[in-house]
Amino acid sequence: MWTEQNNTLYRQFAFRDFSEAFAFMTRVALEAEKMNHHPRWTNVWNQVEIWLSTHDAGDTVTEKDRKLSEKIDAIVNR
Repeated sequence: MWTEQNNTLYRQFAFRDFSEAFAFMTRVALEAEKMNHHPRWTNVWNQVEIWLSTHDAGDTVTEKDRKLSEKIDAIVNR
């Protein structure tokens, strides 16, 4: 579940292994590129953390972030 904190939408994901985590990140990257809206994220082994905010809007949460978070949820729920 996404939480709003420090002017970002944040969510942590856990996968079975690094390959699953990396595949997820690749799918997210393709969607983010289509939207020209790129997340701040980290990956360590099977863990991926994502922070979404809109830089052009002063690093605050906008509708663009909410739309990308919905796309990310759809990817992880496949």
